[in-house]
Amino acid sequence: MAGPLQGIKVIEIGTLIAAPFAARLMAEFGAEVIKVEAPGEGDPIRKWRKLHKGTSLWWYLQSRNKKSISINLKAPEGIALVKQLCADADVLIENMKPGALEKLGLGWDVLHALNPKLTMVRISGYGQTGPYKDRPGFGAIGEAMGGIRYTTGEAGGVPARVGVSLGDSLASLHAVMGALMSVLRVKMGNGDGQVVDVSLVESVFNLMESLVPEYDLLGHVRERSGGALPGIAPSNTYPTRDGSYVVIAGNSNPIYKRLMHAIGRADMAEDPQFAQNDGRAAQETLIDAAIAGWTSAHSIDEVLAVLERAEVPAGRIYSVKDIVADPHYQARDMLLDTELPDGVHVKMPGIVPKLSETPGEVRWQGPTLGEHTDSVLSALGVAAADIAALRQRGVVA
Repeated sequence: MAGPLQGIKVIEIGTLIAAPFAARLMAEFGAEVIKVEAPGEGDPIRKWRKLHKGTSLWWYLQSRNKKSISINLKAPEGIALVKQLCADADVLIENMKPGALEKLGLGWDVLHALNPKLTMVRISGYGQTGPYKDRPGFGAIGEAMGGIRYTTGEAGGVPARVGVSLGDSLASLHAVMGALMSVLRVKMGNGDGQVVDVSLVESVFNLMESLVPEYDLLGHVRERSGGALPGIAPSNTYPTRDGSYVVIAGNSNPIYKRLMHAIGRADMAEDPQFAQNDGRAAQETLIDAAIAGWTSAHSIDEVLAVLERAEVPAGRIYSVKDIVADPHYQARDMLLDTELPDGVHVKMPGIVPKLSETPGEVRWQGPTLGEHTDSVLSALGVAAADIAALRQRGVVA
């Protein structure tokens, strides 16, 4: 079944997380993604996190469905090959330092003149303009300066991070949105390609809800609050009798009533001062104490059973062990059985979102370095003898 992005050609000049994740998402839905890697070691993510026989398991996930072509961008002939790749491409995704592509002779002015329909997606720490544009920026810095680190952690404690590279992944999602909006404009005949300028900091900042108007108008600075969600009540993490924790979100008016009735607090369910969120938020400590008193007297299975019957959103906090064992994940094809090059089978995350008519698919795992160099160059019209000569001169690998 053809993916919805079949016919879209994407060139990826990126390493590690932000640009490669964005390109992976497009590849999963049918785009032809050609990943340009440097000869030698290629993308450093090939050696990140846990390795299997010398190759990162993350690599096999992050680069699935991509074609790897190894080109020496320090060689003029290598730059010429990239220009050939971009001449009929729809999207170029890169996450080099601002100005780096320009130094290589692959800046926007050059590529736009070569292919006016090309969309150039540029992911960087701070964006392509502004006083910080030349600073190095990783996802962790985007999380710090975007506001989310300040609001994450226990009240009065040290700012914390989530256990994944959230800043990079948020930038990837914004990059894909921008790329598709630009490509749609081109395909509809409404104009040429354009630059999609994605900042790690701004991608995080875009998720920070009403942080700015609350500060600007009310002088309120949102602080760290542990598992709670201040101003939206009740929504918190509560202990259970068996040492587990349960997340309960009873913060709509009818759900709050069902929750309090379910835990035997009809008095609080029907109290007029708790009928609306602002009243509950003013007394969230009192409400949380009542809920925690009930959850602490029951096992997590008992808590979840009661709340499910009452139609109250609640869930246990999953480890990866819980995820892999969960029947719902399995039923939703979110745990795919895949085969590595050595024949070993390993589970990998499934594809999101789920499209009813043109779902995404995994056609192959992350390729070996330069695995598709010959086939990609042949498709450009480069003769086999010329490819061999380029390889001998160190232009491709």
